[in-house]
Amino acid sequence: MVPILTAALVVFGLPTLYFAVRSREFRKFLAGAFFVSSGTQLYFYLTNLSVPLIGTGFVQTPQLSAGRSVVHFILFLVTLYFGFIRKPQT
Repeated sequence: MVPILTAALVVFGLPTLYFAVRSREFRKFLAGAFFVSSGTQLYFYLTNLSVPLIGTGFVQTPQLSAGRSVVHFILFLVTLYFGFIRKPQT
């Protein structure tokens, strides 16, 4: 499973980083996505809801949801700053 996840990270993660660095509009999109994701993860934590991961026998615990919520909120703040607040360099 680890090699598959590593390959997926490379295949999907590297192009995402490339577009995030090059495109301000993409950073704006990511800001919204991270905001929604952090709110959803926080909801899962507050309602003490365990989330099964499709296709596996693993379950995401509410404590893991809390950690992911914090990380996604930090990523939201970073992409908010670079997508909306900071002026592009010309």
